[in-house]
Amino acid sequence: MDDIEELARTTNLPPDRPNPRRIIPRKFNSNIKSEKPVAESLIPGSQSVFVKTWGCSHNSSDSEYMAGLLSTYGYRITDSPMAADCWLLNSCTVKTPSEDGLRNSIMSATKLGKKVVVAGCVSQGAPDTKFIEGYSVVGTHQIDRVVEVVEETMKGHSVRLFGQKREGMKKLGGASLHLPKIRKNPLIEIIAINTGCLNQCTYCKTKHARGELGSYPIEDIVQRGQQCFEEGVREVWMTSEDTGAYGRDIGVTLPELLYEFVKIIPEGCMLRLGMTNPPYIMDYLEDMVTILSHPRVYAFLHVPVQAASDNVLEDMKREYTCGEFRKVVDYLREHVPGVTIATDIICGFPTETEEDFNETLALIDRYQFPSLFINQFFPRPGTPAARMKRIPADQVKLRTKRATEIFQKQFPYKGKIGSVETVLVTELATDGEHYVGHNKFYEQVLVPKDESYMGSTLTVKITETGKHYMKCEVLEVGSTMKLPSTYSNPNRIVFSEGPKKLVQNLLPSSPHTTRNFLLLLFAGLFVQLLYIVIRSRWNKEAAT
Repeated sequence: MDDIEELARTTNLPPDRPNPRRIIPRKFNSNIKSEKPVAESLIPGSQSVFVKTWGCSHNSSDSEYMAGLLSTYGYRITDSPMAADCWLLNSCTVKTPSEDGLRNSIMSATKLGKKVVVAGCVSQGAPDTKFIEGYSVVGTHQIDRVVEVVEETMKGHSVRLFGQKREGMKKLGGASLHLPKIRKNPLIEIIAINTGCLNQCTYCKTKHARGELGSYPIEDIVQRGQQCFEEGVREVWMTSEDTGAYGRDIGVTLPELLYEFVKIIPEGCMLRLGMTNPPYIMDYLEDMVTILSHPRVYAFLHVPVQAASDNVLEDMKREYTCGEFRKVVDYLREHVPGVTIATDIICGFPTETEEDFNETLALIDRYQFPSLFINQFFPRPGTPAARMKRIPADQVKLRTKRATEIFQKQFPYKGKIGSVETVLVTELATDGEHYVGHNKFYEQVLVPKDESYMGSTLTVKITETGKHYMKCEVLEVGSTMKLPSTYSNPNRIVFSEGPKKLVQNLLPSSPHTTRNFLLLLFAGLFVQLLYIVIRSRWNKEAAT
């Protein structure tokens, strides 16, 4: 097993390549054919890569960055595993099933003779895991060097690249936010505002991979947002392991970031906030009311409770009580009418008694959360909870079933029929027959599959409701995206556009400055030509 830093001294690695601030907004190609190297040589960047992702939106963003970097260097990104020369597997360590999925994918790739690179939280949090032994690994903080890892893997080397991004002794948020990217959905940008967290939850393995809190500066996040809106993105998801903790390591707060970010959201675009734990959001409730009430921010927040018993919460080291969680929900519901609060529960934590679980059921029944993630407890190796005596599996399954039955009997949209909503359409529905739009409260509305609707804001009338969706008739197609007047004109090259637009982006905006620019350009060419002629004559004279 070689370390990539050692390989850099002994192999012909390409020099550092600048990574332009650009997005490659093209779809994954599923019809490519794998090209074999000529003779015994291997041309770097001539192969195809299949990218598979498990887990959270932070992982999805990392995969999009890695795909963009590989594509920039010449690798072809495919959604066909059979056509790929290399499988890049971005793993999640939250639950056992996702780790099992990684193991099975590695086995399948190996049987098919594919090269494998493992990324994500499994390899970072537990690098000595048996089933990744002998395979190349790129750490969660080293995604900007994925090209080097893939190159060495294609040459037959097994390399591992870990380590954190630091500035002196201070941990940074991770790789640059301005790397090239291939978005899975060209209308949605996922921005990870920080990595890691401040918690020490006894059941959580993610902390082993993502580490302590590391936040990106406000200006970097705002610049990334402005860039992606200019490139046609209609919806931004701010994500991290805990958005509420953002900035506490660099002396700023989440509201400070959000007040700056909303200034650059164009008309017709929306911002969705990611998961936040109760202890941190409690400090900003008044500010969150202001932010969630903004017309270009979804009135949606994901606040996981995990359990309603204070005894269980203490054993989980969640650092809040159920009463404090209820305070957050009650305050937001009172001051942001219609707000959607999503939450999570864990069924069968080792110290959870029947009475404890009944408290959780009562919480579900009282608040009727429109979005509830019900999870069985999975002991993750290396966590304190994994050493606790487990509840029998049949009891855990029964508790999960009871919670699910209560949740499935709740219909949050039953009073919506006939209401008129404004929705932003950004996705294809899982049934393949509708597009998905979201209203102000991030509630899912299925709209007719008309290509002109994609990326548009629609006014609709609700005609049917279900447990997790609403259906509608379209009343009006709204405005397209408009950039705020506060936008600067950076004259940035947009690589996805044609040559004509490329030249336009290079030219200054006003006719007067354009003329001066062209005069300077031709003057420079004339001087360069004159230099070549004089040097040529001098060389001839010197030769005679």
